Order: sequence, then C-alpha cells, then structure tokens
Amino acid sequence: MNIAVASGKGGTGKTTIALSLARYIAHNGSRVAVLDCDVEEPNVNLFLGAAIERTERAGVPVPSVDPAACTGCGACERICAFSAIVLINERPLVLPDMCHSCGGCALVCPTAAITEVPKEIGDIEYGSRNGIDYAGGRLAIGGHLSPPLINQVKRAYGSYDVRILDCPPGTSCPVIEAARGADYLVLVTEPTPFGLNDLMLAVDMVRAMGLPFGVVINRDGMGNADLERWCGVNDVRIVARVPFDRRIAEEYSRGDCASRIIECYGEQIALVAAAIAPAANHDRGTHAG
Repeated sequence: MNIAVASGKGGTGKTTIALSLARYIAHNGSRVAVLDCDVEEPNVNLFLGAAIERTERAGVPVPSVDPAACTGCGACERICAFSAIVLINERPLVLPDMCHSCGGCALVCPTAAITEVPKEIGDIEYGSRNGIDYAGGRLAIGGHLSPPLINQVKRAYGSYDVRILDCPPGTSCPVIEAARGADYLVLVTEPTPFGLNDLMLAVDMVRAMGLPFGVVINRDGMGNADLERWCGVNDVRIVARVPFDRRIAEEYSRGDCASRIIECYGEQIALVAAAIAPAANHDRGTHAG
C-alpha cells in the first residue's frame, strides 16, 4: 500500500507525521519504507538517521544528433513541445535542460540521426534504521525538472507492505507526481490562516486526482477555529489532531521528534492508521479480484 503524506504549504510537520506513521506501522509488524520525494529539499533522513548503504545516480534520456546522418528536415523541431531541439541553419541544436525526455524526436527522425543518451539529474540514496527502510532523492545542483527523479524514487521497495511517500509541499507538478497512484493521502495542516488557505488548495488538488484522503491538524490548539469550520462545511474529514507541545519542538531541534510523538500521542497516530485501513482493505480486494 502506498500512503502519500502532503501539505499545502511548507512547515506544517509533514515529515514529522510521515516518520511517526512509519514508526507506528513498523512497531506493529509490517514491512515499511519511507520514500523522500521532496527531492529539492530532502530532510527525511535528518530525522530518521539511517546509515546510507548505497547511492545511485539517476538520469533521463536526452537526444543526441549525428550530423552526418541529419538532413535538416525539421521533423524533430516540429514535434518538440518544449523547444528542446531547434534548427539553426538547417542543423538541429539540442538544449538538454529544456528536454522532457519524451523520445518523440528520435521516433520521427526519418534518417535515424537522433539517438538518446543519459543525462544525470540527481542521486538516490538507500538505507535503514529501526525497522524502517529509506530511499531519498536529491536533485542535482542546477536541476529544475524534479518529477522524473521523483518517479525513480517511487520505484524503491515496491514489494513492501507499506510505502510512505513524503511529498514536496504545495500543489505544483512535483507534488502531483509524488502523490500519483497513492492508495491514500494524508494532508497535514496547521490551524493558522496560511494553513487554511493552502489546505483549501491542497483539497482541490486531491479531489481532482480522485484520491481518498484525510486531514491531520498538527500543532492543534493554537486557537484558530476557521480551519475546523471550513472542513466541516466542505465535508473534509479530520482524522487526527496532534496538540501544540513544546516538548515536540525541543525533540525536533534534536532530530527525533517522531519518538516523542509516538510516546506522548501514539493514539493520534493510531487514528491516522485506522483511517487508512479501509483503503488498504479495498486495495487488497482489488488485487484479489
């Protein structure tokens, strides 16, 4: 089962909830992995502390043109929607940073002058700690297309009972790529005006994707009732609340907030797991059928 953990904005405690959920699931005997899909600002392993066992380079194919075979027909330029290959004086110029690796130019080239070569986009690291396996991507410096790297991170630990995908914040393309195909999505928010505004955007995104979801209010008790009122009016299920607790903030600064949450608010994480369970049962039924 794939559980995506996302938020409309940064700083809501998304990674904290993802790791707390992983700890709870591992403690209850399931084989669990956490995938850090926030490849532009990965931070899962800052808190998990897994020993990195291996790192692999990630890449995507980009076109390479054989000038001796090229006739300058322009078919490659016409098919490219991103202007990654353009004709100058009837000779194609490849702009690798613009390429989305669709392969269309190679397919339409009438003389097979275009082949594909790998272009490095980042790294993926693997490790484990305390019964939790980990994979996380890190976009290369200067890189700007994170969805292909996120897609490759999502291939890790495909046979596990549960995979928790720590998504990037926001509602843009990287978030959609990370959450795509999830069986359930946990939206982490905070009871502030900014939290409500960005939760509204995130709920619209999740509903457009057709994913089952629930909301976790982190730092609950900060005094803003508008968020709960909006959830009630818009039929958004609040599955758990983690109270505003200075001790969690202190442990966060030391890098082990998940332990404190499990210790003090384990019942709240259990509520999240209980909300996810029907989606897991539905997933099993789909596969059984």
